[in-house]
Amino acid sequence: MKILVGYDGSKVAEDALKIAQKHANAFKADIFIVTSLEQSHTLQKEDIDKAEGKLEYLRTSFNTDDISCETHASVNYLSPGEDLVQFAKDNAIDEIIIGVRRRSKVGKLILGSTAQYVILNAPCLVVTVK
Repeated sequence: MKILVGYDGSKVAEDALKIAQKHANAFKADIFIVTSLEQSHTLQKEDIDKAEGKLEYLRTSFNTDDISCETHASVNYLSPGEDLVQFAKDNAIDEIIIGVRRRSKVGKLILGSTAQYVILNAPCLVVTVK
C-alpha cells in the first residue's frame, strides 16, 4: 500500500502525518510526503531549500520508526491540488491524507481549496484531517 501526505507545514498537516504513521504501521504501507510549491516570480530558492530541509527531517523520523518514507518538494506551474492528484496518479497511490482548514466561501472562491480539489479529483481514497 502507498500513502501520500500533502504537507504544507501547518498544524493540520502535522496531524495528517500522525494519521499516516498509524496507517503505515497498520497496513505496512510506504509513505510519500509531498510539498507542492507553485512556480512564480515570488518563489525564492530559500523557500525551496527550507521545504526540502523540513522534508528531510520528516523522512528521517519515519525511517527511524522503520516506515518506508520518500519525500518530494515539487516545484511547477500546477496548483498544489493538481500537483498532488497528478503525483497520486503517476505513483499508483492507494490513499491520500490531507489536512483541511475552515475557510469562508469567499476565501474558497478567491483562493481555491487544495483539499476540495484533491477530494473531488483524486484517483484513490482521500482521508481528511481537521
